[in-house]
Amino acid sequence: MVDLLGQYDKIKDQVDKAIIDVVRSSAYINGPEVKLFQEELESYLGVKHVVPCANGTDALQVAMMALGLKPGDEVITVDFTFAATVEVIALLQLKPVLVDVDADTFNINIDALKKAIGPNTKAIVPVHLFGQCANMEAVMEIAKEHNLFVIEDTAQAIGADYTFSDGTKKKAGTIGNVGSTSFFPSKNLGCYGDGGAIFTNDDELAAKLRAVVNHGMNRRYYHDEVGVNSRLDSIQAAVLRIKLRELDKYAAARNAAADYYDNAFASTNKIETPHRASYSNHVFHQYTLKLSDDIDRDALQQYLMDKGIPAMIYYPVPLHIQEAYKGSRFNNDDFKVTDDLSKRVLSLPMHTELSEEQLKFITTTILEYIN
Repeated sequence: MVDLLGQYDKIKDQVDKAIIDVVRSSAYINGPEVKLFQEELESYLGVKHVVPCANGTDALQVAMMALGLKPGDEVITVDFTFAATVEVIALLQLKPVLVDVDADTFNINIDALKKAIGPNTKAIVPVHLFGQCANMEAVMEIAKEHNLFVIEDTAQAIGADYTFSDGTKKKAGTIGNVGSTSFFPSKNLGCYGDGGAIFTNDDELAAKLRAVVNHGMNRRYYHDEVGVNSRLDSIQAAVLRIKLRELDKYAAARNAAADYYDNAFASTNKIETPHRASYSNHVFHQYTLKLSDDIDRDALQQYLMDKGIPAMIYYPVPLHIQEAYKGSRFNNDDFKVTDDLSKRVLSLPMHTELSEEQLKFITTTILEYIN
């Protein structure tokens, strides 16, 4: 699904030198590379504050802690996403409120969001799924009307641009009160271990975020907040500095692969290729097909695997029926799109190193199977 070795080979000399330099410096935690990466990512995103942390899940948790959410507060997010988004809500004893997604973009459904707001709602977590932004202009209008925090989950869409109705643009993760991302190796901007970051334009919130990630300390041994230990190590920061310079090139390579897929599948009505929203470009963390009802998705996946083509299902089980999160408050009728997607989606290899030969083999194999 992701050719990390091929990607590394192209930047090998830079990466090897950067890692050795960190080792020689012995500044493994909060070293100069972390500060430099923070500043460079702030510049790239056009955001005032980036707070690096240990992983993307921590980024979400720290954001909610710094915003002062309390046990019992309701947080609205989507049913069709990876569990980390709702996991941190439950861990903090907040109440997750799940809503359905749009059938086209797979992102939060605005009508469902409006219906889910109640007297205990305190925050919305839109997930920018598979590489394009949710409808953030609508989300922000709703949040403003109801005085709600917005925490963007940008783990799959770093580098994507959102275009407002007046033509202004902002990077994914910089629109709400706070944004979060993951640098898991397979992400569009991935390190060689775990890593994450939090973004905000709010000075006061940024100070709290920095304290929370470092045991609640603003200065050493003075604990002003209840915090956690969640820091990005210097080796990962050094790798990320190099890959950040390549991020837009990586997005262009992913889009070229997506265009090939789109063109190859245009001749069949048995496959629905990814929808590209008018308000967001797409950085294609995943290239996810929606298959027609007459295609046995699991059989196709196995057929591809037998041919040496990896294919994954993101996500096979909706959150509202997961053992850890299911409850009587969730009505299956409220999740018709998610339930349908979980039965029909299939993600194909999507990364920066895909060759035309590989793309041709993948698409030809699929078309031969479905026809």
